[in-house]
Amino acid sequence: MPPVTRDEPIPDEDALKELIAAELGASRHRSFGLTTDVLAEDDLVSQVSPLMSPLVWDLAHIGNYEELWLLRAAAGAEPMRPEIDGLYDAFEHPRAERPALPLLPPDEARAYISTVRAKVLDALPSVPFDTPDPLTGGGFVYGMVVQHEHMHDETMLATHQLRKGAPALLDPPDEIVQTDGPRGGARNGAPNKDEVLIEGGPFQMGTSDEPWAYDNERPVHIVDVPSYYIDAEPVSNAAYLLFMDAGGYDDPQWWTQAGWEWRNKSGKRAPAFWERESGQWLRRRFGKTEPVPPGEPVQHVCWYEADAYARWAGKRLPTEAEWEKAARWDPAVQRSRKYPWGEVYEPGRANLGQRALRPSQEGSYTAGASAYGVRRMLGDVWEWTSSDFHGYPGFRSFPYREYSEVFFGPEYKVLRGGSWATHPLAVRGSFRNWDYPIRRQIFSGFRCARDAGAR
Repeated sequence: MPPVTRDEPIPDEDALKELIAAELGASRHRSFGLTTDVLAEDDLVSQVSPLMSPLVWDLAHIGNYEELWLLRAAAGAEPMRPEIDGLYDAFEHPRAERPALPLLPPDEARAYISTVRAKVLDALPSVPFDTPDPLTGGGFVYGMVVQHEHMHDETMLATHQLRKGAPALLDPPDEIVQTDGPRGGARNGAPNKDEVLIEGGPFQMGTSDEPWAYDNERPVHIVDVPSYYIDAEPVSNAAYLLFMDAGGYDDPQWWTQAGWEWRNKSGKRAPAFWERESGQWLRRRFGKTEPVPPGEPVQHVCWYEADAYARWAGKRLPTEAEWEKAARWDPAVQRSRKYPWGEVYEPGRANLGQRALRPSQEGSYTAGASAYGVRRMLGDVWEWTSSDFHGYPGFRSFPYREYSEVFFGPEYKVLRGGSWATHPLAVRGSFRNWDYPIRRQIFSGFRCARDAGAR
């Protein structure tokens, strides 16, 4: 079911609770489908990279988070297993250390989170939503927990991508992955010159009335942005290969000082999971090696790589405000939309929710274009922006500082728009993601922008 939006009638409490129960069930089905339903115990307890937790940690963490917020905080229940709280506190133990912890084994983790879920559903009817308490009012805390589980599902997909064993995930049938565009290669072999002019002027950034929006999306505020051009679609593999073929990784003029240091220290010369064999670029995708598809958005590039490409192309990365204005603002009615196409989520308008295990081809999902005609701004790949992560004017941390506030600062760059792995409930036009500029295991790409007077 789609999340409640401001332009839809707000359901009565019973209807909202039915929706929440359904969404809780859908997220859990997905979590099991990425862990105990498809992998043996050895694969669940092992760590494929120090950047990622063992999958069994993610699984139990999902349940522990749910117990903390939906049983203890919302329903006032006594702790079930307080002795494991520290094991599954993401701030107490870095990912690299988690395999050494006395984690619940897979069968016990599954049983624990299933018991938590049963108690949550039993308590749900008695938790009041018509209340001034911002935690439970409108079901906020339930939306927070559903989104949290879907976020960890995307993290678990990144862990699957890092695995080098036999594939555990299979592509869905073509009839399930429906787009309204071509499935062939890129339109041409040149960098994307299809740009959209966004006229300068103020717009409403962020939100104050989305019931399940996070604190860093709030409050809505006015931002005045000068005119600029933005790419109509994300940068494709074909375009990025031109940067590589032109020696982009070997020319320091395109890189920031920190980016050039990263490039030299890391030795990287291509996106993550790419390798060249017999004159052809191949990629590894969920255990399967295949030719790099020229028409898909480039994926698994870090901020430094995206920034270097943009400089090489005579452009730059968009600011976060530029990205959001192009995605959400409707100049005809002077209002920001929830999604680029409108207020209600429709599956045929974006490659979201793991409908495919890959980005879509250039020209797909044209029905999901924004009011300006900018395409594929939700789904496919997270898009790097030039902006550091910070709170909006009037920001207030809620319900805990560790979700957003502790990450504010120049160490993190903002990503927008979600990826093919992001669930629709866990992304909207105002949603903000962030990560270190060196990260490549995430499903990240980018599009470029330039000042209206620049050539």
